[in-house]
Amino acid sequence: MNHAYGLCYNGFMKFKAVIFDMDGVLVDTERYYLQRREEFFGGHGISINHLSPSDFIGGNMKDIWPRILRDDFDEQAAGKLQADYEDFKINHPMPYAELLFPDVQEILTFLRQKEVKIALASSSSMLDINQMLDTHQLRSYFDVILSGNDFKETKPNPEIYLTAMSELGVEATESLIIEDSEKGIQAGKSADATVWAIEDKRFGMNQDKADMKVESLTAIQKLLTASSVKMMNV
Repeated sequence: MNHAYGLCYNGFMKFKAVIFDMDGVLVDTERYYLQRREEFFGGHGISINHLSPSDFIGGNMKDIWPRILRDDFDEQAAGKLQADYEDFKINHPMPYAELLFPDVQEILTFLRQKEVKIALASSSSMLDINQMLDTHQLRSYFDVILSGNDFKETKPNPEIYLTAMSELGVEATESLIIEDSEKGIQAGKSADATVWAIEDKRFGMNQDKADMKVESLTAIQKLLTASSVKMMNV
């Protein structure tokens, strides 16, 4: 017998899975990424002034080298820089202990109690993902954990979200994706899922394609809780 699980929303939609982006959704890392990029590229004499912070947010560095190097782009040179950047990241790790949003554990516990499947689908490296999860002892909440480094193309390509849904065993209509970046929102919508965006007030990201903008994970939990209670009382 199939076990019923999920969350109702707006009286008709059942979310059987919630898929989270990491940066800007679970951890407040973007300002640190900005500082680290500026230090790395400054040390290599490469200007990134022609790009905005939002150009980097939600994607993976391996996909943006042509835009960084422009006329000087060369695959071999970009590959060497990518390797150097990965080494630089190891030597300049994110202070994840200080960066977790305060409502993360609460919403993950709430979803677990509702028997909703949970995935993490981030463009960050698995090294960064593992460090964040282990620092905050969150690994056990997630049924699926995916890194953009393991895909030929990452967001806005929808493959990482399509893979997450496939591994969770859910359809797009049963999936809620929590994002913040333009690239991530586009990836979620291209995967035909519902996408809610944590509202950006710092980096000028275009979030217009999201199905809804919300202030925080707490706001998302309240929306889902209210809808579930409403359905129980019908």
